[in-house]
Amino acid sequence: MQLHPSDSTPAQSKGSISIILPHLGGGGAERLHVYLANDWIERGYCVEFILLSRSGELIELLRPEITVTDLAAERIRDAITKLASYLGKTRPDVILCAMWPLTSAVVVSWLLSGRRSSLFLSDHEHLSHSYLGQNRVRPGYLKNLIRFTYPLASGVITVSQGVKDDLCRLGNLSEKRVKVIYNPAATGISPVRESSDTSDRLWGKGFTFHLLAVGRLSVQKDFRTLIKAFSLLPKSLNAKLVILGEGSSRNELEELVTQLGLTERVALPGFVVDPYPFFRSADLFVLSSEWEGFGNVIVEALECALPVVSTDCPSGPSEILEDGRYGRLVPVGDAAALASAMALSLSASHDRELLMNRAKDFSVQKISDEYLAYLFHKGGLIDSRSYKKLSDLR
Repeated sequence: MQLHPSDSTPAQSKGSISIILPHLGGGGAERLHVYLANDWIERGYCVEFILLSRSGELIELLRPEITVTDLAAERIRDAITKLASYLGKTRPDVILCAMWPLTSAVVVSWLLSGRRSSLFLSDHEHLSHSYLGQNRVRPGYLKNLIRFTYPLASGVITVSQGVKDDLCRLGNLSEKRVKVIYNPAATGISPVRESSDTSDRLWGKGFTFHLLAVGRLSVQKDFRTLIKAFSLLPKSLNAKLVILGEGSSRNELEELVTQLGLTERVALPGFVVDPYPFFRSADLFVLSSEWEGFGNVIVEALECALPVVSTDCPSGPSEILEDGRYGRLVPVGDAAALASAMALSLSASHDRELLMNRAKDFSVQKISDEYLAYLFHKGGLIDSRSYKKLSDLR
């Protein structure tokens, strides 16, 4: 367990930023923080990750100057005192913590450490759907933790307006205390199409259209509806569907593929660190989620000039696609509507330059600028009344 400042920390920098996450697995929230951290290092900031567990395939994408500190905590509660001690010693200028309930726990650690840093909390999920809708926690527990901890932070960030509205409603937070900063999902990747040899290697030979989906194999992503929708497409389209990702729904999805007789036309190759060759060789990207926080994969598709069909789920897709301007939106869970939109998109012409220009609104550089302006110039005064409320709970 590494619990000491890195010896490689520069003697002088524009500022120090500690990013606190559970791990660096292959999720969208983890990936965006990797993008931001690498950019901040290039700009002259000192950056470290503090992880509950030093694990995850995205660690290999970090620049070598970035320190990774392992709290070696199996549960969030086990990390509170360790983190408080560590923050009290290292005193970074800015602490950025993402993903409730870790965010609320870090507020406690920060208070115990003496509040010597500015603390910013970031949420990337529509909590009403991902926690209350799935019966993962009691409503009172979620609402009270947010209500008593979030107002104490120097600032709060959400990745979409929909997530902000949900968070403010759950925690009875003032909208003025919450800043929407979209995810830096456009990395400047080349949109040049892959060669036919690469396409054949990724998709197999003989298909006219290639449909792509990317995400955890979970209830949230609702790939069941996508597979059912794909089965409704005319066989004359000669299409293949590839779903990149791994998760607990794999067996269920594989059984569905077999039941529908799609084993030759639907593939689930698992998680891949670099999905861009698939984006650059696909003809259509499809997001079928029941809910999202933002929808990084939509931006990744747009950056590769790839047309998009998405469910109009809360929250993110409609904001990225501007209510249908940049891609078709369909109701959640409606396989027939999804199939229809997919077929229409495959037969339509698309302004690919328009799609790529939209992706630039979510570039790493642009979003990094917004983060730095907020983290280092906001100030973030503590609400003393909220601090008293938390003290009364002890």
